[in-house]
Amino acid sequence: MRPQTIRVIDRTLGKAVCAGLSAVRNKTAVPSGPPRRILFIKLIEQGATVLAWDAVRRAVEKVGRSNVFFIVFAENRAIIDLLDLVPPNNVIEIRHANFAQFCTDIAMAIRRCRREGIDCTIDMEFYARASAILAFLIGAERRVGLHRFTSEAPYRGDLLTHRLQHSPYLHVATLYSLLVSALDAPASKEPLVKKPTEDFRVDRPRFEATADERTRMEKLLEELAGQPVTGPLILLNPNAGDLLPLRRWPTERFVQLGQRLLQDYPDAVIGITGAPSEQQAADAVAAQIGTPPRVLSLAGRTTLREVVVLYTLAEVLVTNDSGPGHFASMTDIHDVVLFGPETPSLFGPRSPNAHVLWAELACSPCVSVLNHRFSPCTDNICMQTITVDQVHQVVQTCLEER
Repeated sequence: MRPQTIRVIDRTLGKAVCAGLSAVRNKTAVPSGPPRRILFIKLIEQGATVLAWDAVRRAVEKVGRSNVFFIVFAENRAIIDLLDLVPPNNVIEIRHANFAQFCTDIAMAIRRCRREGIDCTIDMEFYARASAILAFLIGAERRVGLHRFTSEAPYRGDLLTHRLQHSPYLHVATLYSLLVSALDAPASKEPLVKKPTEDFRVDRPRFEATADERTRMEKLLEELAGQPVTGPLILLNPNAGDLLPLRRWPTERFVQLGQRLLQDYPDAVIGITGAPSEQQAADAVAAQIGTPPRVLSLAGRTTLREVVVLYTLAEVLVTNDSGPGHFASMTDIHDVVLFGPETPSLFGPRSPNAHVLWAELACSPCVSVLNHRFSPCTDNICMQTITVDQVHQVVQTCLEER
C-alpha cells in the first residue's frame, strides 16, 4: 500500500476502531510490578529509528536485551539490525503490499506478542491510530504513548495507560527517551513525564566498520571508477524518489553543486547515493555531473549497512532532510543536511559534524505531528531558497577541516 493509502485508512477506519475499543477499555486496571518485556512500535521512517536509539538502549538497561522487542514495517527492518540493540528474532515485521497482507501480518504479530508475554508497549508513532490499536490488542498492561488531552491533536481514542503530552519544543530523540521514562511513573500522574528534560541527555549510536567491510567498499568504488579512488570522496544524496517531495532540494542544484566541486577539487570523486527505487534517477544525476572515474552512481548498488560503511570512507555527505542524514550521524563524516518543511530543532541529526541549512521561512515547518505530515504546500520555496553557493561554501569548510 502507498503511504497515503495507509494514512487514509488510519484516518477513517482507525477513528471508528479507536472509539469502539475505548468504550470497552477497563480504565480501572492498574499495572502491577515492574515491566518485564517491552515492545517498541515504530512502523515507519528509518531515520527516526536512529533517533530512537537512546530510548531503546534505556529499555535494554531496564529489562535486558532479550526482553526488548520491535514491530516495524518489513522494508524498514534494516536499520534496527544495523543498530544491533534488539536480538534479530525479536524484530517482528509487518508487510503492507496490500490491505489483506497488512491485516494478516498484524494478526500474526498480535498472536506472537501475546505468546511472548509482552506486558509493556511503547508507541513511538505520532498520533497514528493503527499503532495505538495494535498496542491495545496485544493486551499489554502498560501502554505508553502520546495523548492529545485538551489539545486539538488527532484523535486516537483512550487506549493508553501511560499518556504523554506531545511537546513541540523537544527534540524527537528526547521525546522518545521520555516515553521509556514514563514506565517508572504512576499512570495517574497526567500528563507525563514530570521530570526535568536535562535528565535526558541523549547519546547517539556509533557505527564501526570492520576492516573487511571497508576493503569491500573500496573494491566497489574501484570497480565503478575503473581505478583506485584515492582523492577526497564527496557524497550527494538527491533523494530523487523521495516519498515526501516537499523535502527535495531541486535536482538541478545537486548537479550544479557536483560540477563546481569537481572543478574546485581536481582530485575529488563525487558519489551519488540513493535507494534501489531511486537508481535510475540517481544514474541520470551522475551522468549530468560527469563520468567515471570522477563521478560514480552507487544508488541501488549497496545495502543499508554498506552505505554506512561508505560514510566511514567519505569526507562529506550532502543530503535532503531524510534517513541518510541520520545514518551518517553514526559516523564521523561531515553531514550537510538541507531542511525545509521540517524543522531541525525537532528532527536534526545528533552529530557534532552535522551542518544544517534551513531558510526558516515564516511558513516553515508546515509538515508536523499535528497534520499527519500532510502539508497544504505545493511550492517548496523553503528548499528553493537554499542556494548552490550556500551549500558549496559549507562543503568547502568541511573539506578544509578534514
